[in-house]
Amino acid sequence: MKPKQIDDPEDKKPEDWADDEYIADPEDKKPSDWDAEPETIADADATQPEDWDEDEDGKWEAPQVPNPKFKGAWKAKQIKNPAYKGQWKPKQIDNPEYIPDAELYHSREALGHVAIDVWQVESGSVFDNIIIADNLEEVNAFIDKTWRANKDAEKKAHDENEEKIRAQNEEARKKAESESKEDDAEDEAADDKDDL
Repeated sequence: MKPKQIDDPEDKKPEDWADDEYIADPEDKKPSDWDAEPETIADADATQPEDWDEDEDGKWEAPQVPNPKFKGAWKAKQIKNPAYKGQWKPKQIDNPEYIPDAELYHSREALGHVAIDVWQVESGSVFDNIIIADNLEEVNAFIDKTWRANKDAEKKAHDENEEKIRAQNEEARKKAESESKEDDAEDEAADDKDDL
């Protein structure tokens, strides 16, 4: 949905607009001795290795370490900008592409089809009596007439079918168990006969 108002593309930020809330203090000056100390110095505790050969290795120099007296890059302290006007924003104008709700959400003819893409691990999910509406009373009336009117009978039929399947499975299990016992008895009788 397009917004009712948008930034005016013709509105430009004035060149003298100050949108930096803080600035460097023009009265703050860098001390004259600020750059006197180097960033690194020779390590005073380092000693030339015993096997150092100036003919081969050149003149030995102690390794460099950070200078504790080095102050870093100088920066003037920050003060409030007296010319600060806040963050600049272009003025807002009416959006020519805006569509009022009354025109955007107009009523439609009844839909004939609804597509639902479902990925499931087990089969058995059923979708029916689909309604798309923006009126809760209309939805509840539709539910009463369809799902609520049939849910108890559908659950009863489902439970009876599940019970029937359980009974069939139990009967098949008992039959297989009985046949296994008969086979075992026959094998035992045959073994006894062989022993004689």
